Amino acid sequence: MLEPNGIPLDSAAVASTVLEAILYGFSVLMFIGTMWALIHRRGMIEMNKKMVAVANLLLFFSTTHLIIDIVRTEEGLVQYRDTFPKGPVAFFSDVAQWSFVYKNMVYMLQTLVGDAVVIYRCFVVWQSLYIIALPILLWCSVALTGIGCVYSISQATVNKENIFAPGTGPWITAFLASTLAANLLSTSLLAYRIWDVTREVGDARVGRSSLWPILRIILDSGILYSVSLLAALLCFVTKNRGHYVLLDMIMPIISITFYMVIIRVTIKRTTSQDMQATTRLTRGFSTNRQSIPERQHYPLKPLQVHITQLTETNDGDGDIFKSVSNAEDIGSSKTAASVSDVAIYT
Repeated sequence: MLEPNGIPLDSAAVASTVLEAILYGFSVLMFIGTMWALIHRRGMIEMNKKMVAVANLLLFFSTTHLIIDIVRTEEGLVQYRDTFPKGPVAFFSDVAQWSFVYKNMVYMLQTLVGDAVVIYRCFVVWQSLYIIALPILLWCSVALTGIGCVYSISQATVNKENIFAPGTGPWITAFLASTLAANLLSTSLLAYRIWDVTREVGDARVGRSSLWPILRIILDSGILYSVSLLAALLCFVTKNRGHYVLLDMIMPIISITFYMVIIRVTIKRTTSQDMQATTRLTRGFSTNRQSIPERQHYPLKPLQVHITQLTETNDGDGDIFKSVSNAEDIGSSKTAASVSDVAIYT
């Protein structure tokens, strides 16, 4: 059997708390930007109350987790440094400590909220319960294994100084594998739907100017979270204590990936609206110039123009971006329109 290896636990406690605090600072800044995007820009009446609630919930969980980590570090290195048997290393190895149990419970809740948001966005895009059936089952697996993790840790009596022990290790492995699978599958389904609609638009150049940036946003956030989970899972499977550091870092990363999607989509939408306004002004100027007599005239031929635009609708819960591709045959009365509803619930 593999023996635990890697960074000492007292050093891991300091490193994980510092890195988590740095990422938490970024997440707070992004939370402020998210609130601006959801409330200030849309107004109190039209704001997406569901996403506002999720954003605040993620901030609450990540803040609580950081506070527990700070208290835990102070207890292990200062308060019980000379009184705890075998010193700080033994303190941080004791999985039955209240701080370790509660921080893992908060991490489980944060994970459930983050995964639920990805699955919900997937449902909004596909509008089909059959598509998200497997992600929902994986989410239920995350919930069950997460509860098993917290319970097994809180009840640990034998080998409680070893997180990799048979009583706790399999639960944690199953939890990390379940959340990784749920995130990968939901993100893949969401990205595929957006890619499929972009492909159906037909004009690749126009498609890239509308939906490709949104697709990149989805992939960026999904990859960031998935890589973090994969690294934590590999560390735990190989019994490397580095997973303590990675799991603490994942807490603010979950919040960051959620905030990143909303902020970047809002910036993209604002840029698109500015470009549309500039285009209308340019067309108006060109129309005024048509009154000027021209010496040369060229015969006009029927022309097919593909126009792709991002429109927004409000259904009382939030904004759904729609990709609309209209093909108009100028010079004739025939118009072909293909409308596909896709994108991100913000």
